[in-house]
Amino acid sequence: MTDRAALYLQDAHSIQQGIQLVKYAEKKGFEAVWQAESRLVRDAIVPMAAFAAHTDRIHIGSGVVNNWTRNVALHAATFLTLDDLAPNRIICGIGAWWDPLAANVGIERRKPLLAMREYVTVTRDLLNMKRVTFHGEFVNVEGIELDVVHGRREPRHVPIYIGATGDKMLALSGEIADGVLLNYMVSPQYNIKALEMIEQGAKLAGRKLDAIDRPQLVICSVDRDRKRALNSARKLVTQYLGQQPHLMKASGVRQELLDEIHQVLKWPATEEEIENAMTLVPDDVVQAVTASGTPDEVKAKVREYCQYGCTCPVLYPLSPDVELMIDTFAGGYLNV
Repeated sequence: MTDRAALYLQDAHSIQQGIQLVKYAEKKGFEAVWQAESRLVRDAIVPMAAFAAHTDRIHIGSGVVNNWTRNVALHAATFLTLDDLAPNRIICGIGAWWDPLAANVGIERRKPLLAMREYVTVTRDLLNMKRVTFHGEFVNVEGIELDVVHGRREPRHVPIYIGATGDKMLALSGEIADGVLLNYMVSPQYNIKALEMIEQGAKLAGRKLDAIDRPQLVICSVDRDRKRALNSARKLVTQYLGQQPHLMKASGVRQELLDEIHQVLKWPATEEEIENAMTLVPDDVVQAVTASGTPDEVKAKVREYCQYGCTCPVLYPLSPDVELMIDTFAGGYLNV
């Protein structure tokens, strides 16, 4: 294992601030930045382009775009364009999206495995500069190609990663993707089953698990004041206890706490309900599913994720001092 590290950004910072953070992460040796596209707040493509235009070495990934709302040809053309801006530095991260958001904008997410397989297959062929005809249930194209007249016509090196959580999507990712972006808000031990599923899929394609990159989103709240660091993460953990109890239970959170939380926290929850429920969440639960605390504590937690199969932590900063988080991981963390 090497001391790989990446930065994860959502919409907590302006794009201008994000550019400065990405430049700082590049200076400190981070290998990648992944830009979220989850809620109807900020798309991934515009900030990815901004980060690409202001950096020289760091890789830039979509963490993740979905396979439902962008026509596959436009999707491939978009990532070709990003690769024009930052050759060999772009990562295409794709996810199956989620409800109720998808349903609320008119998307029926049926047969998500088949839809993902078709979308990844055609995206890869187009980025390999092939002329593609494909008639599937979700993707239908006839004799199309990325029609580059001016510029590079060679196949583009844009690896495709799938953001997967469920067992079947993890297995599919092991079969067809270059990498899997593992989820956050889980314990390190939760990865054991995930890697089993990825390996199952890899075997179908005649590949070994080690051939598949496995970066993982990790909630990271680091502060020299331990209490402040934990409190920065507690609110998000509390919300997950209310929204995703099955995920929390699978990560070792005891049922009694989940029941107690649900007595206080209804859904959709008010700000007051969240604040009240936060008082029930002990420090050990916060630290079980996040890397939160002092610099030494968060490095130790990230080492655990790596020991359980994460190949590169993708650090989601919750505390306001993002540069401190970057500095914490800039000097290595696996053998300290």
